[in-house]
Amino acid sequence: MMRTPTSVRPVSRAAIVLAAGLLGACGVTVGNLGTGSEEQDPAQAATPANIASLSEVVQRNPNDAQAFNMRGSALGRAGRNPEALADFEKAIAIDPNYAQAYANRGQVHRQTGKHDLALADYNKALALDQSYAAAYLGCGQVHRAQGKALDALNDYNRAIQISPNNGQAYYNRGLLYQAQGQHKFAIDDFTTSIGLIQGQAEPYIARGLSQLAVGDAKAAATDLDEAVQAEPLSLNAWTSRGLAYERLGDKDKAAGSYAKALNLKKEHDPARKGFARVGGKTGTVYPTF
Repeated sequence: MMRTPTSVRPVSRAAIVLAAGLLGACGVTVGNLGTGSEEQDPAQAATPANIASLSEVVQRNPNDAQAFNMRGSALGRAGRNPEALADFEKAIAIDPNYAQAYANRGQVHRQTGKHDLALADYNKALALDQSYAAAYLGCGQVHRAQGKALDALNDYNRAIQISPNNGQAYYNRGLLYQAQGQHKFAIDDFTTSIGLIQGQAEPYIARGLSQLAVGDAKAAATDLDEAVQAEPLSLNAWTSRGLAYERLGDKDKAAGSYAKALNLKKEHDPARKGFARVGGKTGTVYPTF
């Protein structure tokens, strides 16, 4: 495991402004990979057919806490939050010591902005299972959203200590370092995350942005090449890639990347401005690779 600091160190105002400026220029909100709940099991997939199948299991086993928890997880992934909450609450009513159900309910509360309720559920899960890495990850995400950087760092450190192969924890800790302008530490964590999580664009986008922040546009372009190949419909990836190639002076590839972003969202202002900066012309075909 890579060595990283155990405290969030003070950084200069200029470094923070630079980090914010890069994210703003790209129009990027770097997303969370970590859920603060259990890793997705194929049995909890959010397809209508699978939810229907899980409902049959619940009907056959009305006193099975695990059945309600599994259906609640699938409903949550489908965005059906009120139904998911009802299932998690039923699971907890059946088994008040069911740590996973508390963490999953906490995840729904976190996603709907009810941070106090989310923390209460994550802490209850940890009271039941002190080695529950997913609950520490959830606490970290809530604390980061609340601006409590040191608390979030401690949570992520604990999640990694318990589960050293948890790529989500490294990714989210990297986002914390990135927001503080500590890009070298962020790059280390994103690198570890990439090695543990396969086929997702977000760690490459995040590492690319930190590479830009430390002045390595070439490395950033390489990361963002990987990001757009992993997720060809990612607006963030194409916009960030445009900025990387703009910094490298490759106006054609920059224009091609910004054009791809505009094809995905015609009114995306950062891509529109970037396209104009590199002299992009509507109707012209630009190379992307």
